[in-house]
Amino acid sequence: MAILINETTRIIVQGFTGKIGSFHAQDMINYGSNVVGGVTPGKGGQKHLDRPVFDTVKEAVEQAGAEASIIFVPPAFAADSIMEAADAGIKYCVAITDGIPTQDMMRIKIYLSRFPKEERMILTGPNCAGTISPERAMLGIMPGHIYQQGNVGIVGRSGTLGYEAADQMKRLNIGVSTSVGIGGDPINGSSHRDILEKFEQDPETKVIMMIGEIGGPQEVEAGIFAKENMTKPVIAYIAGLTAPEGRRMGHAGAIISAAGESAAEKVAILRELGVTIAPTPSAMGETIAQVLAKL
Repeated sequence: MAILINETTRIIVQGFTGKIGSFHAQDMINYGSNVVGGVTPGKGGQKHLDRPVFDTVKEAVEQAGAEASIIFVPPAFAADSIMEAADAGIKYCVAITDGIPTQDMMRIKIYLSRFPKEERMILTGPNCAGTISPERAMLGIMPGHIYQQGNVGIVGRSGTLGYEAADQMKRLNIGVSTSVGIGGDPINGSSHRDILEKFEQDPETKVIMMIGEIGGPQEVEAGIFAKENMTKPVIAYIAGLTAPEGRRMGHAGAIISAAGESAAEKVAILRELGVTIAPTPSAMGETIAQVLAKL
């Protein structure tokens, strides 16, 4: 098993025929993902990368059985594309686009909340690297070759730190069940807690690596959830120990604006909640190995 995607998931690419969409769609196809087509309004009926192009997501769902979507649409139009996917019945959507206005993300969250929970589309991102279930499917922009199949789940705000964790793990012959990038924006589709809940329900995942950073309460909320609801060990690395208060660091959501939002405070709280802390980014792999050795 894996969470969110596997080798049978029927994937479409929104922004399919654009330069960036084309590049990453081809990469996903080469990886072995089940890409069944893509959407570019006005180009329906054409073929691209030997896959059909549709004018709307609804057509892609009806004609190609699309279940999951990835967004390579410019920021000004990305919100409409995400809501279109939800309206058409897509089950899982990854928004790669960086720079979606915060107000647009608020609209998306309100729009998704109108659907009954069991019918609501799962959204990860925006401004994320996507999701990969190694040797099964890739729905993102990550370098697939660094991921080895295994039983450690990864969830993180930072794409590059997710890559670093996967690479360190592979060097130690430790594999990944699924790696999920949730994005670094102030408002995102899914939180650390949401993904931890899915990993807890996945029989293949034995340990979870949570990669966080300064700003926002998400990591602490995830730690509280883990303490109260999870049977599986959670390891965390929190980036930004030297970040000054009030200054944005890289991601739009990475700014210390309230108590409990600095890296040091998050680390202290997570330790109290029973989460194992990786002290540095270079120690993520060895920390995971130590926790696995105790199982």
